Amino acid sequence: MPELLLYQSLWAMQGLAGSLAAQFDRVAAAGFDGMAIDLGAMDIEAARATVPHFARTGLAGLLTAFPRSIAGLRPALHLARDIGAPFVVVVGQVMPLSLAGMIPVIREFLALAAAEGMAIQFETHRNCITNDLFTTVQLLDAIPELRLSADLSHYVVDRELPCPPPPDLAALFARVLDRADSFQGRVAARGQIQVPIAWPQNAKWLHLFLDWWESGFRAWHGRAGAQDRLVFLCELGPPDYALTGADGAELSDRWTEALMLAEHARAIWGRISKG
Repeated sequence: MPELLLYQSLWAMQGLAGSLAAQFDRVAAAGFDGMAIDLGAMDIEAARATVPHFARTGLAGLLTAFPRSIAGLRPALHLARDIGAPFVVVVGQVMPLSLAGMIPVIREFLALAAAEGMAIQFETHRNCITNDLFTTVQLLDAIPELRLSADLSHYVVDRELPCPPPPDLAALFARVLDRADSFQGRVAARGQIQVPIAWPQNAKWLHLFLDWWESGFRAWHGRAGAQDRLVFLCELGPPDYALTGADGAELSDRWTEALMLAEHARAIWGRISKG
């Protein structure tokens, strides 16, 4: 049977536990299946220092890379093997202006990953080759083998999305969800990349994201094989992603909200698994 795996982001652990070992221990004790390393938050040498902690805690690995060249992806692919990652999430920093220029870049990344024997998924992320919702949908049409890691918070902000979305934009988000092979847990509003999900004024945004995740999970489940695993990554970032007050302190409990997102994902998966 297909399974859901819940990951926490190491980047999202900044300020929540002291040492690297303590961060891994807290995530493992909370029942997460894995930890994700973000090469936008640490360099490759620092990331290599995490390798023993995966074996020590039993957490599975995942890696997000920000390659500035095609060849620059290769070290991340090698590190991903060392931490047992099922794939690498790519936030491609090679960013041609035109769609015609983007297509060969995506294909070169895919070819390198195939040669290295490591699957990749392109994250829907700002300031990268998949920066824009409209362009990403066109890339999906042009490259049938392109698979996504859906972090829809970026496109909510990118499009200053109304809630609920108008039908034309809702249809484009549905296209993205249909091509997503993993999902990232963060709730945005049209003017803020990360909103506290326990605040009542953000309930409409939480419900929108829960509906999206359920739709995406269902689409993935419909094409999954018996041994496939769906990754849901809780990625509530530290400031400046997290909202802060005048004193610089965060205005919500990021760890508690990460656990809440994990429970929401489990509940969605439970409904899908029951048919």
